[in-house]
Amino acid sequence: EKNEFGPLLAHAPYILNLASYKDSIYKMSKGILEEDYKMLNSISIPYFNFHPGNHVGKGKEYGIQRIADALNEIISGNENTMILLETMSGKGTEIGKTFEELRMIIDRIKYSELIGVCLDTCHIYSAGYDIVNNLDGVLNEFDEVIGLSRLKAIHLNDSMMEYNSHKDRHAKIGEGVIGLDTIRNIINHPNLKNLPFYLETPNELDGYEYEIKLLRNMYESKCNS
Repeated sequence: EKNEFGPLLAHAPYILNLASYKDSIYKMSKGILEEDYKMLNSISIPYFNFHPGNHVGKGKEYGIQRIADALNEIISGNENTMILLETMSGKGTEIGKTFEELRMIIDRIKYSELIGVCLDTCHIYSAGYDIVNNLDGVLNEFDEVIGLSRLKAIHLNDSMMEYNSHKDRHAKIGEGVIGLDTIRNIINHPNLKNLPFYLETPNELDGYEYEIKLLRNMYESKCNS
């Protein structure tokens, strides 16, 4: 049975940048991530999600190796909390705009069994993965490159920006270019429906209440039809 709230997922601060070439930023980011990771393990939080980082002009390969080096220093292999790399929209010099980039990070982690992925619907649509017209194709590609077994959580967001825009602008559910039909397909897809979904839409509490009711109704009506 679907857990309507899902397991707790913690987020690293977005100011962190493990791909930075500046030692001060890199060391600060690694230190904060390590401290938070230890704390989350101590209270048994299942997932710790973060944005991989920005290479800031040093190149994708440099950024990917920098991220992997930091994670290899942070992860001992004895943790209970899994670190989730988030799919990104590809703005600026972001790492993680393609499944291949995330795979390259995972392949360089010693204890890669403690690395998963959080798929952000707004981000991947903006990055050029057409979940509106070809959701099955996108998920098949994810499975081929990374493996669906590593997909642990979904950030469920609509998008203000068009497909392949490489811009990160979240929209309320049903009020963006992704739309309600696609959102319905996502929450009811057999490869996704039992994963935890987390809203990052631009809302206040009453807006989130409305969206949760909307999504619950779409999920139940689909399953009961």
